[in-house]
Amino acid sequence: MKVYLIGAGPGDPGLLTIKARDVLSEADVIVYDYLANSDFLDFAKPGAEIIYVGKKGGDHTLSQEGINALIVEKAKEGKTVARLKGGDPYMFGRGGEEAEELLDAGVPFEEIPGITSAIAGPAYAGIPLTHRDYASSVAFITGHENPDKPDSAHNWEALAKGTSTLVFFMGMKNLPHISEQLIKHGMAPNTPAALVHWGTTTKHRSMASTIEKLPVEGPAQGFTSPSLIVVGGVVNLRERLNWFEQLPLLGKGVVVTRAREQASGMAAQLRKLGANVVQFPTIEITPLADYTAVHDAIRRIAEYEWLIFTSVNGVKHFWLQMAHLGLDTRALGRAKVAAIGPATADILREKGVEPDFIPEKYVAEGVVKGLLERGMNGCKVLLPRALEAREVLPEELRKAGAVVDILPVYETVPAGEKRDTVLKMLEAGELHCVTFGSSSTVDNFFALVEPDIIKKHRATVKLASIGPITAKTLESYGFTPDIQPEDYTIPALVAELEKHL
Repeated sequence: MKVYLIGAGPGDPGLLTIKARDVLSEADVIVYDYLANSDFLDFAKPGAEIIYVGKKGGDHTLSQEGINALIVEKAKEGKTVARLKGGDPYMFGRGGEEAEELLDAGVPFEEIPGITSAIAGPAYAGIPLTHRDYASSVAFITGHENPDKPDSAHNWEALAKGTSTLVFFMGMKNLPHISEQLIKHGMAPNTPAALVHWGTTTKHRSMASTIEKLPVEGPAQGFTSPSLIVVGGVVNLRERLNWFEQLPLLGKGVVVTRAREQASGMAAQLRKLGANVVQFPTIEITPLADYTAVHDAIRRIAEYEWLIFTSVNGVKHFWLQMAHLGLDTRALGRAKVAAIGPATADILREKGVEPDFIPEKYVAEGVVKGLLERGMNGCKVLLPRALEAREVLPEELRKAGAVVDILPVYETVPAGEKRDTVLKMLEAGELHCVTFGSSSTVDNFFALVEPDIIKKHRATVKLASIGPITAKTLESYGFTPDIQPEDYTIPALVAELEKHL
């Protein structure tokens, strides 16, 4: 029985601490907030209970008293509870109140600090909160104070006349009042001031003005909550140091339709460029129900002159079954190995196998051409692959005189739990591109999202295909891809996205 009050940081998944990640992966219950990046829930162990208690504006899923009672109740059931809060729990996060409630209930707790948005947001906007030429102290202030109450908790004169950088949390609604009070109590109207909206996330943007003009210029430029207000000379550095907003894909919504097991690499590359990535696995890779045929083929591996692997998943599942039989790479004997694509070649190298053939073009037709040049007449070929896949490769090899045994080692099944997310992004104008890594992802995507929905938003949403075969499948649904790399690889596709978006 224990509760961890965890700071999730400001939103960039990379800013979650290692300790926080480890606790999330072990917790029985995760209770999380609106501002906590939902990607962190991917760290949860299978079967963990996940409860959303977020608050947005005046809409409270659960009151603070209800949240306190909930985490106490779950802990007293003997569970390890991770209370995940945006930013840092003790920085305007009411973490102290929750800690006291736990102590009063006799529940042990631990606080895991998070990077507060007050530091990270301005940093991503190019605003250091301290600088020898501008400020040697910082004040963190709630901007949520009711301007109509007779006595303010703030010493406005001290804030206005000090040399500190001022950072206001939750102050957009009261921005005119904050500006008025600072100027009224002695701050120069032309003091630099900035807004940082959704700092560190893919929705991040910022603007700089003066404390006098900010209440008008901020809303005029569409700034709303959640936005930090930063006041002080350090704002002058924003124009020079603003690195995050220079990322080429910042704010661009990109759907990655690859299978869950394959999507993370592409998603990581796109996130480094600033994209708002939605991993939308239209297919899931699953083991077969029966591996008898696979085991038989592995035991007869010496009969084959060529093994052809068309995907990373084919390699993974083939080697898993070799391990199940107590075998390793040595079992391949003299068989030559072909790999379609660099990723497939790389995982073969991890297994200790240097491919004998990697085609220049990573489609079945390119493989056939290269293999035919090596003489396939009479050769016996084993092709480990998905249960359902295109038949071009085995058919062409058979025409050339090869004896081809197709060996299913895994299967794909439809997935699509992010359908609602994609539809909401489309309606909000936040989706800019859908990527397709294979023909099966096209078929499965349009089984989940009707083609007419995409056609409705076609003027603003680009479609990206990894290669010509995938493009042909797109054409069968009435679409011509806007983006397609010359090399049919994920890195090349990402480079094309950067160029076009």
